[in-house]
Amino acid sequence: MYKFIAMLTLGLWCTSCQKASLSQPGALVPLTVDQNPSLPSLPINGTLLHVEDVGNPVDPLLVVVHGGPGGDYRSMLHAKDLAKDGFHVVLYDQRGSGLSKREPASQYTSKAAVQLFIDDLGALIDHFQSNSNQKVFLLGHSWGAMLATAYINQHPERISGAILAEPGGLTWPQTSDYLSRSNKIKFFEEALNDAIFPEQFFDGCSDQEILDYKASFFSNVENAPGNTIGNAGPYPFWRNGAVAFNALIDNAERFSFDFTTQLQQFQPKVLFLYSQLNTAYGLSWAQKVSAPYPHVELKEVVNSGHEMLYFGWNDFYPKALTYLNELK
Repeated sequence: MYKFIAMLTLGLWCTSCQKASLSQPGALVPLTVDQNPSLPSLPINGTLLHVEDVGNPVDPLLVVVHGGPGGDYRSMLHAKDLAKDGFHVVLYDQRGSGLSKREPASQYTSKAAVQLFIDDLGALIDHFQSNSNQKVFLLGHSWGAMLATAYINQHPERISGAILAEPGGLTWPQTSDYLSRSNKIKFFEEALNDAIFPEQFFDGCSDQEILDYKASFFSNVENAPGNTIGNAGPYPFWRNGAVAFNALIDNAERFSFDFTTQLQQFQPKVLFLYSQLNTAYGLSWAQKVSAPYPHVELKEVVNSGHEMLYFGWNDFYPKALTYLNELK
C-alpha cells in the first residue's frame, strides 16, 4: 500500500516538474542554514546550528532539546509560550538535523560522537546564559530528554531543573528495549528502501539530501492509524537528518552508553512526563527510566501520545509551567 502511494505520488509529481530542477539544493527538503542565510543561525562548536530565542535575555534560561536523533524543533514551537511566563526560551536544531548544517557521517562514528552533542548543548548554554546567577532549565523530549540527561550527568551543577518527556531510556540497553516495543524504524532497512523512490529519479541531488527526503516518508509509517506510540497522526517537521539518525543508532549499538553514572549528584526535582496513549511507555516504564534521578515528580499527559508537546500541549503546558515556577 505504501509503495503504491509513493509511486503514484512520484508519477504525478514528475509530470509537473523538470528533472534537472532536482539538482538545486532545497528541491527535495528545505534549505539548511548554510544554504539560506536568512534563517536564524549560530556558529556553535565547529558547526552552524539553526537557533531561535524568544523572551527577555535576563529571565531564567529554558533550552528546548528536540527528539530524534535527527529530528528538529518544529513540533515543539508551543514552548515559545513560556517566554510570556518569564523565561528566555532557546530552541535549536541539533548538529546535522532539521535546518542546521549537514555534517558528514564520519563525525558520528567514533565513541565520542555523542559527546559532540553534549558539548553543543553546553556551548549554547554558555552563549545564552547572561551571568553565572541566571538559572538554566532544560526541556527535553524523547532523544532530547536523553541528551538533556547526558548533559546533566556531566554538569549537574549548571542546571536548576529539567522537564523530561518520555526519554526512551537513559542507557543503551534500556533504550534498545523501548525501541523494540515502539514502532520506531531504522531509515535504511532493505524493506523500507524498497518501499520508496528509486535513486535514479534524483540525479544531481546530494546523497544526504536524497536520504533526508526518503526519511521524511517514514513519519507516515510511524504515525499511521493505530500506531503504538499513540500519536494522532503525522506532526510537522522541517527535515529528518537521516545520516545523523542512522549513524548515532549504529554508534549506540557499537559502543553503548550510560547517562546515569553521576545523576545522584543532581539535587533539583525533575519533572518526568509520560503520555496516556503511548502503549510502549506508561507509568511503569517512566518509573524505571527516571529511577536514577534522586528527586522525581512523575506526571501523565492525558489525551496524547509520544509527541506530547504538539498533540498534548494543553495538558503539558500547565504541568510544565507549575514546575518551572516552583524552581524559578
